[in-house]
Amino acid sequence: MATERDELTGAETTGHEWDGLKELNNPLPRWWLYILYASIVASVIYSFFVPPIPGVMGVFETTRAVVRQDIELARDAQSANLERIRLASLQEIRDDASLRDFVYSGGSSVFAENCAPCHGPGGAGVPGYPALVDDVWLWGGTLGDIHDTIAYGVRSDDPDTRWSEMIAFGRDDVLNHSEIEDVSHYVLSLSDTDNDREAALRGEVIYAENCATCHGDAGEGDDLLGAPALNDHLWLYGGTLDEVISQVDNPKHGVMPAWHERLDDTTIKMLSVYVHTLGGGQ
Repeated sequence: MATERDELTGAETTGHEWDGLKELNNPLPRWWLYILYASIVASVIYSFFVPPIPGVMGVFETTRAVVRQDIELARDAQSANLERIRLASLQEIRDDASLRDFVYSGGSSVFAENCAPCHGPGGAGVPGYPALVDDVWLWGGTLGDIHDTIAYGVRSDDPDTRWSEMIAFGRDDVLNHSEIEDVSHYVLSLSDTDNDREAALRGEVIYAENCATCHGDAGEGDDLLGAPALNDHLWLYGGTLDEVISQVDNPKHGVMPAWHERLDDTTIKMLSVYVHTLGGGQ
């Protein structure tokens, strides 16, 4: 087969052509090829000294041995504290300065890996996921409360999960739209948020008849029911009039997994004490 050459450059072509453009068959630079070949040879030689395959021993194992030794030393150093945490109560861990420092370090790592995607870095919270850096707790902020919430979750599949659901007052035709709007204005008035005073006065009666049982007469909330306080400026799903109306009409209900299915008891203890320290707990 005759070799085809480009008319302009005289270079040999590959025979490929796209829209009138011909591909030249230029050889790779020799220096580039030499480096490539040298790299291949070097990688083969290196693999004899430090094999890339797990479990295969090489001529030099110094680095890996050091790393393994460091890991074992770290595990030994941690094991004593982990055993103390396993045997201690949550309050004993909280009161022990050395354990508390250890728990804060370990708990922060566990939190960053498992909790921060929802609750935000450091527990700052994001819309729809409660902040953990304040003293407002939906299910209680004692060490035991926090432990149970982490262990069994909220509205999870675990039989011991925390569970409550707000009535869908609009969707289920419990209240009409005007009543929902009036009670929403009253809810805003509980935290001195801008509202229609006349609508709030009408909504006060509706609130007393439909909402006070869970949220309290003054909107103080109820930790046992997971009913949030309405007399502060902290809103899980937003605190504008439209957002409050939406929540009363067809409420959102978050779900938190039961972490005891994924984390061991000692880790959950560490995480509980860590979260308790974020906002001061109760």
